[in-house]
Amino acid sequence: MYQRILVPVDGSATSERGLREAVKLASGQSTRLLFLHVVDDYTTLSEMTSAAGYEEMLKRLRQYGLDVLAKAKHEAEAASVHCETLLREVTGKRVADVIVEQAAQHACDAIVMGTHGRRGFTRLTLGSAAEGVARISPVPVLLVRMDEPKA
Repeated sequence: MYQRILVPVDGSATSERGLREAVKLASGQSTRLLFLHVVDDYTTLSEMTSAAGYEEMLKRLRQYGLDVLAKAKHEAEAASVHCETLLREVTGKRVADVIVEQAAQHACDAIVMGTHGRRGFTRLTLGSAAEGVARISPVPVLLVRMDEPKA
């Protein structure tokens, strides 16, 4: 069984679906979860004109990340799953690369994350951190798709 699973979280419904699956996998095991939130300030940096505005936005992004991590930790601890949290800030790096680097740095033997499961033009234009992770990760990656809306 897995000893340490990296779980990237961003507060989205997709991310929460991956989080729930990771908690189920670790529940009743000696598996530890490492929740990771990546603050990517590149978009903020390119859109901000003043240093004061940039610093305020970065402060909000950090706080949002800490809130997302606290929520993830609370959910894992409610299920009696051991976990840790990690907030990483990056500029000009692909989020997928950061996720894989952190998995290696923290000796994780698997990554669990949510994915939209987009296809075609939507996937091409929006890109996918999950797809990037699956392509470059040296450890197994479990991609958890969102439930399809019922018609």
